[in-house]
Amino acid sequence: YSVVAYQTAYLKANYPGEYMAAVLTHNMNDIKKVTFFMDECRRMGVSVLCPDVNESAYKFVVNKQGEIRFGLGAVKGVGEKAIEVMVEDRKENGAFQNIFDLTKRVNLRSANKKSLESLALAGAFDCFGDIYRSQYFLDYPNEQLNVLEKAIKFGGAYQASQDATQQSLFGESGIEEIPEPKIPEGEPWPMIELLRKEKEVIGVYITGHPLDEYKLEVENFCNCQLINYAEHKGKSVTVAGIVTDVVNRYDKKGRPFGLFTIEDYTDSIQLALFSEDYLRFKHLMNIGECLYIKGKVQLRYKTTDRFEIRINDMELLAGIKNKLTKSITLKLALSDITGNFIAELENLVQKYPGQCNLSFKIHDGDDKISVNMPSKKMKVDVNNQLIEELNKLPRVEYKLN
Repeated sequence: YSVVAYQTAYLKANYPGEYMAAVLTHNMNDIKKVTFFMDECRRMGVSVLCPDVNESAYKFVVNKQGEIRFGLGAVKGVGEKAIEVMVEDRKENGAFQNIFDLTKRVNLRSANKKSLESLALAGAFDCFGDIYRSQYFLDYPNEQLNVLEKAIKFGGAYQASQDATQQSLFGESGIEEIPEPKIPEGEPWPMIELLRKEKEVIGVYITGHPLDEYKLEVENFCNCQLINYAEHKGKSVTVAGIVTDVVNRYDKKGRPFGLFTIEDYTDSIQLALFSEDYLRFKHLMNIGECLYIKGKVQLRYKTTDRFEIRINDMELLAGIKNKLTKSITLKLALSDITGNFIAELENLVQKYPGQCNLSFKIHDGDDKISVNMPSKKMKVDVNNQLIEELNKLPRVEYKLN
């Protein structure tokens, strides 16, 4: 066991991409484990990218940049045979240029409509230039065909013409080249819809997460993640998540109640609303809504070892930052404060004037002391742009209060 542990640690330290790709492949049929190990990849600084028909294989693989490509075999609705014919053709004839080039070249009995739809939703066709995923599902004017259906029809016609050419005595001279159709112009799906569709076929979010827009709120105003809420038994917690499922029902006495599932970066749980709480908050129980929830962790009714979050208050996550942010504190090391740094920081603060109080916490690492210095004149607007610029400043930490 000690030898295996040493070898494993060596591989993880020296070949992190290859090691984690192997781990993900080994667990590709268990989406919870895939999610867990993708989080581990992020912690290690190894990127996990969406599947790509020009780079992915059946299993998780590492590209030339050391990034992990999601395995095509883990995409729902894409059969092993479809993956096999695409990968083999790509190796023999080079990368696919667009969706029509793909349908010209692969066996469409294996790579059928369902397979292509799943690949489009998963982002496997994002490599085909500036084509939105939504465009593959647009209908052609005056035709009852969307882009993927048109591509399949085009590919079938092209392959039929090639078969006819091979059987003709006159070779290719008697066959006209079939022009590729043009993809209709269209708008991209809203990010929340794109991510929802992506998760339907992959099982996890890869392009982003619905909570990314509210990362500041989650990091500063939530004291608990869903994966470990039960560790806070008997305590009050604040959590955030996106609603992924909603059920409205009536109990035996005809009283309405609601069950809904929320999901954060770590896990998902089901919550319940009864009686007056249900009437107060039912308007927030909508799939796709990002919520901020205050509650208490307690034992479920008639159980001795199962815990739940009993909701005390609930509101839209979008309004939390403006409601709860009273001030921002910037933590700086005394050794980092120079004239140029002060000028840069002053310009940044003046760029985003607002109503939030600004204070500084200056610490001296040598003497192990710190001093709080509130600003009497300067106030800021704590928005995502300010936070992005603060993140670019070396050795500056911040805290919302």
